[in-house]
Amino acid sequence: MEPIRVLDIGLVPPVRSQAIYHGVAYALGPGTPDTVILVGPTDPYVCIGYHQELEKEVDVDYCRQAGLPIYRREVGGGAVYLDRGQVFTQWIFHRPALPAALEERFALYVQPLVETYQGLGIPANHRPVNDIHVQGKKIGGTGAAQIGEAEVVVGSLMFDFNFDLMARVLKVPSEKMRDKIFQSLNEYMTTMTRQLGHTPDYAAVKREYVRHVVQVLGRPAEYADPTPAELAATAEIEARLASDEWLYQKGGLRQTGAVKIHADVYLLEATYKSPGGLIRATARLRDGRIDDLSLSGDFTLLPAFAVGALEQALRGVALEGGAVRARVAEFYRSLPVQSPGVGVEDWVSAVMAIKGQMPVSS
Repeated sequence: MEPIRVLDIGLVPPVRSQAIYHGVAYALGPGTPDTVILVGPTDPYVCIGYHQELEKEVDVDYCRQAGLPIYRREVGGGAVYLDRGQVFTQWIFHRPALPAALEERFALYVQPLVETYQGLGIPANHRPVNDIHVQGKKIGGTGAAQIGEAEVVVGSLMFDFNFDLMARVLKVPSEKMRDKIFQSLNEYMTTMTRQLGHTPDYAAVKREYVRHVVQVLGRPAEYADPTPAELAATAEIEARLASDEWLYQKGGLRQTGAVKIHADVYLLEATYKSPGGLIRATARLRDGRIDDLSLSGDFTLLPAFAVGALEQALRGVALEGGAVRARVAEFYRSLPVQSPGVGVEDWVSAVMAIKGQMPVSS
């Protein structure tokens, strides 16, 4: 079997940590070996997916004030904050070298990551289609794209993560939702540092990862450096990734008001105008049920504790009109509440408006 080339690039400027796999992909020719890149950024930055619209996904003003550069990659997925707490694992392969079915390709790519975590004592598992979980918490996702003649699959080894900055850089409709995102990231994501109580040695983990890649693919590994042609292509890509024309391009997927925490967990917010005032519902959904809920707005609901009681009553309910209606009606029967201009159907409409914010693909 032909060897896998490993480019252990180390820490590089933020734009290069994204541009390098693009450059290797665009420079790929018949004689180019299938390549695994290990790389991390020297400094923090924000990266958006290929199909996203920048100003609908990222708080651009905050990023500028904080000195966080923003780049658009050619791989799909969502906006993410990145720093040296992650080592990116980027595969650039010839098309025949990877399974044609995307589900199988992700499974193959994820396996050495899972085995690396397991070797550290972290009980990771593949959560199809493209997530890695540890006891229900996400420790990594993956993305794929065709770039030039290459098949590209990317992800990371998650040593540590800044949950606060991830919540801060996103464009969200309210600070209440931002607080919920931060809370949910902490509850539903994890890292090597959190799992182990310390940060493992980067070099040792990378060596173990390459060992598992060799075992999974059944091919030897050879460490090397990028070729002059690959570095030249990377430099061209860096200029494009940093250009406003590329970053601000329109026509991508519009933000839906949903933030995906992992495969089963979403943060969503929606508003509904009732005769008695505006109702804003901020919810966390897990497996299609209301896992957490906040209700706010300019409506009147007495007594004062009734809002919290209604939020509590709706937790655990399936996000279906009939189930929500039954629970709200029970709430009105069980408490002597007053809500001028806001009735059972208004609460149902406000809560079900959340469902309209779910991504179509979900």
